[in-house]
Amino acid sequence: MSGSPRPRQFVVALTGGVASGKNAVARRFEALGIHVHDADAAARAVVEPGQAALTEIEFVFGADVLGADGTLDRRALRERIFDDAEARRKLEAIVHPRVREWLRRRVAKDRGAYCLLMIPLLAETWPQYAFVDRVLLVDAPEEAQIERLMRRDGVTREQAQRTLDAQATRAQRGALAHDVIVNDGDEAALDAHVAALHAKYLELAQARSRPRA
Repeated sequence: MSGSPRPRQFVVALTGGVASGKNAVARRFEALGIHVHDADAAARAVVEPGQAALTEIEFVFGADVLGADGTLDRRALRERIFDDAEARRKLEAIVHPRVREWLRRRVAKDRGAYCLLMIPLLAETWPQYAFVDRVLLVDAPEEAQIERLMRRDGVTREQAQRTLDAQATRAQRGALAHDVIVNDGDEAALDAHVAALHAKYLELAQARSRPRA
């Protein structure tokens, strides 16, 4: 019936550790016409000038975390929360709920066959994202992540290792995953993995949208 409510969008959370290849996988889904809504983009949007989160950050951390133009000085803020777990928790309490709301609004407006939410910190923020239908983990051997980080960011091996150590463990991410892509070779190898998952997600989304007998 035309007046029936539209079924809720089928949502896949895309996650993975740093330098695992999430962006490469996301680009391939986008090439297939699937919208990817990025938590990192949300985190930037919710702290723009005029947003309530920026006002709250200034109140909690002081005006020295703002630049001369009134925008968030991310480097200064990182220095404030570095090695300070309590400060990090305060920042997360300000930003994370607003990021979730930003992503939920994008899902509500999405009219594709299904959509992806790219959430690097999914394991760290679970179960706040338990509303997703499926979790896709992009995984890579730790040595590959370290080498990619060193190449990409120009950091030392020790710095790259510290970055990995600060994140959720591979086991924690794996415990949430329904599907896993192991990105341990050439990027072109991702094409077949994404194509197969795209077909699966289309089928799952269509099955849920069919009216029950």
